[in-house]
Amino acid sequence: MSTPTPQTPLLDIKDLVVEYPGKGFRAQPFRALKGVSLDILPGETVGLVGESGSGKTTLGRAALGLAPVTEGSIQYEGKEIAHLKRQERRTLSSEIQVVFQDPYSSLNPSMTIEQILTEPLTAAGVAGKEAKARVHDLLDQVGLPADARGRLPREFSGGQRQRVAIARALALRPRLIVCDEPVSALDLSTQARVLDLFIDIQDRTGVAYLFVTHDLAVVRHISHRVAVMYRGEIVESGDGERVTSQPEHPYTQRLFMAAPVPDPDKQEERRIARRALLASEAAAGAV
Repeated sequence: MSTPTPQTPLLDIKDLVVEYPGKGFRAQPFRALKGVSLDILPGETVGLVGESGSGKTTLGRAALGLAPVTEGSIQYEGKEIAHLKRQERRTLSSEIQVVFQDPYSSLNPSMTIEQILTEPLTAAGVAGKEAKARVHDLLDQVGLPADARGRLPREFSGGQRQRVAIARALALRPRLIVCDEPVSALDLSTQARVLDLFIDIQDRTGVAYLFVTHDLAVVRHISHRVAVMYRGEIVESGDGERVTSQPEHPYTQRLFMAAPVPDPDKQEERRIARRALLASEAAAGAV
């Protein structure tokens, strides 16, 4: 049997450094990312998890061209995109899209759903008749009724607004969507439905996701691979099931033990594991 040819990454980030100017006179620059490497294959979901300030959102913004790249490389389909000019980045928007965290502020409140979904299509040169047909398909893809097109965002729930945001991201048929905490503003039952929607869309379209979140349970549900960020570095990465159920790095273990567990027996197991981890850290600090 012949050896299968390895897939070429859709997005390939290598040794990425992002620095921001320091605050105050003669302040040193703040290094948000410290030589981060990450790749995403076509049709794959890579979960990027970490606490606030870990650098995960900065990595997603750098991939979108919204954060300055100090050093390193970001390649999309083999082409360097870390320092694209504005017009080149606008052209790339048909390939790489984003779903933001807050479904309440990410949609223009004065525009109808049809206007919100038509806007990126007409900007890309799609004719009016075809754009309207595409809007109907987009609403169907995200499970919203056809009559939603004439309504305003305020008439929808948080979960429905996020579905509109997902439909907008899908409008140009991208190959990669950066999902920046897309379910953190939703209640748990709505989170589950929106995550299942992401999975269903991926199954049907083959789109890839960089899924940024602070929640280990969320990345476990949706990710093929998971990378864990801590203080601007990836401290653990690998198969999603392995990283989220049998973490090896102490920081990932803390995230794992902090995640809510409905099963009391599993919760007790985590308490025991946490006590063992803290004891080992204390012993190491005493050496």
